[in-house]
Amino acid sequence: MKTAYIIVGPTAVGKSAIAMQLARQLGTAVVSADSRQCYREMSVGTAKPTKEELAHVQHYFIDAFSITNSLDAADYETLALGYLKEIFATKDVAVVCGGTGLYIKALSEGLDTMPPVNDEIVQDVNNEYETRGLNWLQHAVQEEDPDFYREGEIKNPARLLRALIFKRSTGDSIINYRTGEKKQRDFNIIKIGLELPREVLYDRINQRVDDMMANGLLDEVRNLYPLRHLKNLQTVGYSELFDYIEGLYTLEEAVEKIKQNTRHYAKRQMTWFKKDKEMQWYRADEEGLVNTILNR
Repeated sequence: MKTAYIIVGPTAVGKSAIAMQLARQLGTAVVSADSRQCYREMSVGTAKPTKEELAHVQHYFIDAFSITNSLDAADYETLALGYLKEIFATKDVAVVCGGTGLYIKALSEGLDTMPPVNDEIVQDVNNEYETRGLNWLQHAVQEEDPDFYREGEIKNPARLLRALIFKRSTGDSIINYRTGEKKQRDFNIIKIGLELPREVLYDRINQRVDDMMANGLLDEVRNLYPLRHLKNLQTVGYSELFDYIEGLYTLEEAVEKIKQNTRHYAKRQMTWFKKDKEMQWYRADEEGLVNTILNR
């Protein structure tokens, strides 16, 4: 049976480096599971592999779409399964790498089938969120879908938007469509979780943000400023610098907020991945880690 090694972990832990080493050793390709690296216009702030690295190891999903496209986990499930089918046509193994937990879940377990939503409602809800912000969104979900509000991630705008759009489109709560049933894949899955002591990871995060700023993150954000209303840009590393451009923070304050929000995001990632009982955990800086993974 074909095998997919899935490499996950918090941002800045070193997933990409391990995935590329593993792919080179196995003579195969990498499928990204990062919800931001797929957008061509977002490079510095998403810590994509370099052009040199991409030249040595083939990657799927990176730079695959324009930022004006709006992808979700269901789209990723379809795309990633297609990428793996292409790889498995000539290889026995593939590597998947990324920190977007819902994408990993979609690929490995599948998503519940949902009825379609109304495009006009999608536009209206997104427009109102852009105008009125997170507090409005939280209140709307609490009022209209209290079941989701009690169980959902009320600080995650993407989940709240999806819940509200679904409720207004169907009249039903999205949680009623969660079956919890896992889809069977026709390939073996080995899940590898990478972790580091918190102080080491936080130092890496802080250094990565400094490196991004040195490598032109502010210029990248300035170029994207006219598109700041897009949902894809409501994300760490971009929204803080949009606020700086608008005079809400000094540059030093904005950079510190990027570091702080990235640390918070890394903590949420670890909370998500630690719930997966199939995950095999390793220290990311373990010497000879790729050989350890392959020999386990």
